[in-house]
Amino acid sequence: MEHTLYIYNTLTRKKEQFIPIHEPHVGLYVCGPTVYGDPHLGHARPAITFDILFRYLKHLGYKVRYVRNITDVGHLENDADEGEDKIAKKARLDQLEPMEVVQYYLNRYRKAMEALKVLSPSIEPHASGHIMEQIEFTQKILDAGYAYESEGSVYFDVEKYNRDYQYGKLSGRNIDEMLETTRDLDGQSEKRRSIDFALWKKASPEHIMRWKSPWSQGFPGWHMECSAMGTKYLGEQFDIHGGGMDLMFPHHECEIAQSCAALGKDSVKYWMHNNMITINGQKMGKSLGNFITLEEFFTGNHVLLTKAFSPMTIRFFILQAHYRSTVDFSSEALEASEKGLERLMEGYARLQKLQASATSSVNISEVRKKCEDAMADDLNTPMVISALFDALRSVNLIHDGKETISQADLSELQSVFKLYIEDLLGLQSDSASANGTEAYQKAVDLLLNIRLEAKKNKDWATSDKIRNELTAMGFEIKDTKDGFEWKL
Repeated sequence: MEHTLYIYNTLTRKKEQFIPIHEPHVGLYVCGPTVYGDPHLGHARPAITFDILFRYLKHLGYKVRYVRNITDVGHLENDADEGEDKIAKKARLDQLEPMEVVQYYLNRYRKAMEALKVLSPSIEPHASGHIMEQIEFTQKILDAGYAYESEGSVYFDVEKYNRDYQYGKLSGRNIDEMLETTRDLDGQSEKRRSIDFALWKKASPEHIMRWKSPWSQGFPGWHMECSAMGTKYLGEQFDIHGGGMDLMFPHHECEIAQSCAALGKDSVKYWMHNNMITINGQKMGKSLGNFITLEEFFTGNHVLLTKAFSPMTIRFFILQAHYRSTVDFSSEALEASEKGLERLMEGYARLQKLQASATSSVNISEVRKKCEDAMADDLNTPMVISALFDALRSVNLIHDGKETISQADLSELQSVFKLYIEDLLGLQSDSASANGTEAYQKAVDLLLNIRLEAKKNKDWATSDKIRNELTAMGFEIKDTKDGFEWKL
């Protein structure tokens, strides 16, 4: 490939050159949502992070199979092996079928992702649609000797696995300390150790979601779905597995152990994790009263919000920080992002209308390289945004008649901005986002061009009428030496 991509591998804790297992094909697996509630800011960050990776890999010329799973069974309360299934509990409380709950919230999740301009994955498999694959994977682990059956459930033997491999290498957990704290629990549960985790759970009589298996009528453990579906669609070894940092332990740690136990090798070459979003320094949680859904952001209907914020503002806010850094949300921070996005998109619109001169007095030769270097350095979107703002200084000087730009340089700059703003960062102006389509923008341009003709013909009545009525509708119109600019 023309540009070398370096990504931070959580497993090795260092940046590594990305080299696909089967170039030019790339297998990308990302943990999607458990669909039992409205999508929130915590859903937006991993979706946008791996959307950027998906877009950039395709830009580099790779053929990407992007799998993002839907957890619709087996995720018990408190991320444990006990308690009620999160979706079944929601179904019981709302007196619905579990799959009604899944479909309702999946529709809302997809609608929110579309608003955020997150591209759809290549495959979006459901855990409930891959029960047989999970049963077969569990049997492989039993056959390899790293699991045991107990009272109709099947548990992973962490202590035995750790003797042959290493449990805890992703999260850095000390397995000896973890085992030592669990020894006094011997004989007090179905498990040999509390650190052991469920591959298959026997369903209690009241449990709604259940399937037949060689061990019992039950359901798969939460961690099993990713091992089974990842290897089904991407092969026994694939390139990248992503998700939020909160999934490193226990979910991804258990997934590594499962896959290695069943297959005798690691399945994933690069692990990538985005960091958390906090709200005023606190982790987001319903019990803290700082849990904000994406719909509440879009409508402004929450006590912590001063106003409504568009999907593009949310996307820009997330992209302004590196995906591995913590982002602290506040309404003031979103307002600053809103203004920053507005300046960027206004400058981008201004760039489209610049008139070329015979020669350039500005130097734009490094803009593309700065953006490319930033993206290739572990998807450093804040540096890309910074490079684009630096280039806008030249755009504004040219617009004001203080500098000039040749046609070749103008075409290059327009190409760079189109690539990074639209194609890779996935941004668009809030007016375009709110009002829909290119046709809307063309209609406003048509009215303002009619106004220009009226001014040339000294038809002041028509000119003033168009300007005044558009202003009354909420448009801000600025006359320039080359014509006009407008925004909503």
